[in-house]
Amino acid sequence: MTNTNLEKIYQRRFKDDLEFKKKMWYVFCEDFFQKYVPKDAVILDVGAGYCEFINSIKGRRKIALDLNSELKNYADSDVEPVIGDFTEMKGILDSSCDVVFVSSFFEHLTKGDILKVLNQIHRVLKRGGKLLILQPNIRLCYKDYWNFFDHITPLDDRSLSEALETNGFRVAECRVRFLPYTIKSRFPKSIFLIKVYLKVPILHYIFGKQTFICAERI
Repeated sequence: MTNTNLEKIYQRRFKDDLEFKKKMWYVFCEDFFQKYVPKDAVILDVGAGYCEFINSIKGRRKIALDLNSELKNYADSDVEPVIGDFTEMKGILDSSCDVVFVSSFFEHLTKGDILKVLNQIHRVLKRGGKLLILQPNIRLCYKDYWNFFDHITPLDDRSLSEALETNGFRVAECRVRFLPYTIKSRFPKSIFLIKVYLKVPILHYIFGKQTFICAERI
């Protein structure tokens, strides 16, 4: 699939929700992800898309990597946009990153490319550095997983953990049920409700269909 096709798909899928997503990701980062990211960290966002995460997270140096040539239009002034292939990550130095973040990404790749990307992440992370993954879990959302044309590989918490642990990572934390599968639902879009959701674990068990994994580079 070409970059142009992907951009058309993402515009169709997300264009009406972009402003809300920016606010939503600010809350996700402030109330959850920031505790995994030291304020002096070098952070790489792989498959940064519209840069919601990397714009919202705090760190000493922030890098956004994506294939989309329009990446620079979405990245804030304190974010370094890098346009390039995920399986090579040219321009990202060995052992230069403290944290790598990946969200709703691996399902768009073949298994072979997933392994290549994991090898590159291992290369750019410092020893003991963190890989934070937010990933749709096919065991929990199998009815809707294939609704998206660009999904290629089915993954759950167990298969993803196996891929990590056989490619130089240690799974330090795995929240099998964390976030809902999508923001498109019958429930109203509300920043207040998102804040409540993050603070009430029983809601994760009821609605969570995305898995969160924190892995450490060995």
